[in-house]
Amino acid sequence: KLNHFSYYHCSTQQLYHEKSFPKQSVGGAMTEGEGHFYSVQVGDSTFTVLQRYQQLRAIGSGAQGIVCSALDTVLGIPVAVKKLSRPFQNQTHAKRAYRELVLLKCVNHKNIIRLLNVFTPQKSLEEFQDLYLVMELMDASLCQVIHMDLDHERMSYLLYQILCGIRHLHSAGIIHRDLKPSNIVVKSDCTLKILDFGLARTACTNFMMTPYVVTRYYRAPEVILGMKYKENVDIWSVGCIMGEMVKGSLLPDIDQWNKVIEVLGTPSLEFMNRLMETVRNYVMNKPQFPGISFSELFPDWAFPSETEHDKLKTSQARDLLSKMLVIDPECRISVQEALSHPYIHVWYDPAEADAPPPQISDKQLEEREHSIEQWKELIYKEVMDWEERNKNGVLKEECLDGVVNSSATASQSSSINDISSMSTEQTLASDTDSSCIDTIAGGLEEILPLALKQPTKSRLYGDNAKCSPF
Repeated sequence: KLNHFSYYHCSTQQLYHEKSFPKQSVGGAMTEGEGHFYSVQVGDSTFTVLQRYQQLRAIGSGAQGIVCSALDTVLGIPVAVKKLSRPFQNQTHAKRAYRELVLLKCVNHKNIIRLLNVFTPQKSLEEFQDLYLVMELMDASLCQVIHMDLDHERMSYLLYQILCGIRHLHSAGIIHRDLKPSNIVVKSDCTLKILDFGLARTACTNFMMTPYVVTRYYRAPEVILGMKYKENVDIWSVGCIMGEMVKGSLLPDIDQWNKVIEVLGTPSLEFMNRLMETVRNYVMNKPQFPGISFSELFPDWAFPSETEHDKLKTSQARDLLSKMLVIDPECRISVQEALSHPYIHVWYDPAEADAPPPQISDKQLEEREHSIEQWKELIYKEVMDWEERNKNGVLKEECLDGVVNSSATASQSSSINDISSMSTEQTLASDTDSSCIDTIAGGLEEILPLALKQPTKSRLYGDNAKCSPF
């Protein structure tokens, strides 16, 4: 049973039919039918969506919601429509829905999924039950890429973009807390975006994280041990993702404390002294392990072939792994240090890595404790605020910026070397199983390494040109 939805491979060619749904004007008043709703059955769920969203097709489902691909006939682009499942079932669901909505509305970065619309078919707070989020539609989940035969250029550039997105969140004191391949999506031009902020949290709260917040394999040691955490808890997750890119499979059982110390070695006494007494006693009674060297854990043969670039080398990639997969968070590198690492810094662009931090509208995002009805009212106010801004034309122009052009380009450039031209079934990923690539281990596995276009070499060799596919 799937308990988490993810992004998926979904061909934009299958969704974009200009003759059937011509692009409509987006600069002025609401077009005919845009504000009206209709219902369609999607599996076991009924989607009641705005008339502008046509050709709904289920592409993901899980405990938190159901996702459909659709054609936005107003913007003229394919989109993803997410219906939150029972957002007001309990306080936890309601708070998570509020957190995700607030953060998605505030964050604006090229490596973070873009929120295009928010709506509910209900007309009053008393009736309010259903919440829909509309986001960019991407070509594939990182699950579909991570086990492929990536070269150093692609691997380094994908990691750079993950780190840029995280850096943007951290600059506003937001910790994602649930980074994993199924929460990262890519396009065939090698652009990448982070999604799913239902578990994100502001760092200023300094809370302890429950061990089962993060998918088990990606949990940092401080999470396993119930310690307070800071921003670089996300860096451990990136290290795990990079480890999968290199080895093509999960690291050997790094999902519980015993396995962590067997692989990485018993941490220092100084680290032990920061643990709660009961946890410290448990940890110190475990056998001592020297750990496995990173050259043995990640041997040369596991890495891509060497490139002509002097920084994109196996030795540099392994060194980055050794700095991210560190048990003691005080010794683990920060996201800024990771961006400055030679293996990543070759792509560095201040506009991407040092973008202005998002302005969080709710400064008490984490301190709030409310009843379900109070959360419901807060969410409804956010939806109404979005609708009001949309009526005034503010959001339509924002949504067009960088979204329509990229989608239109993808829809018009069909090629065997383009993910969007492939006719394969979309995949779903379990929250506890990152091996979602197994479900498509057929033609896509053979084609995707070629389909994921390289970023331009001009960025590697210093003329500061913007990234675009070859």
